Amino acid sequence: MAVINCPSCKKKISDKAKTCNHCNMQISGIDQDKLALIKQTNAIKQQQSLMTHSFIAMLLFCGGFLFFYLKDAQPGTIEYIISIASTVLGFILYLVTRVRLLLLKRNK
Repeated sequence: MAVINCPSCKKKISDKAKTCNHCNMQISGIDQDKLALIKQTNAIKQQQSLMTHSFIAMLLFCGGFLFFYLKDAQPGTIEYIISIASTVLGFILYLVTRVRLLLLKRNK
């Protein structure tokens, strides 16, 4: 008896199992077309999740940037620290997310 990954949820299951214990997907009798469709669906879900993360990072960046200029934050104040931290964190997260998206598209 070996342990394999479920084609749908990628969690560990027995190779003798007829259904996945985690997502209740039928493992027995799965053909290559169904397997390709599941793989494509998982890639689309992951891409959509990364796009959501990218949007949140951009909001964090823009929010920090706008807060910095609209509140006219002076150096040394808590508003200044929060706005700069938000801007830098949002920018870094946006870049990391975009690189992850690029790598995901490259692996297709």
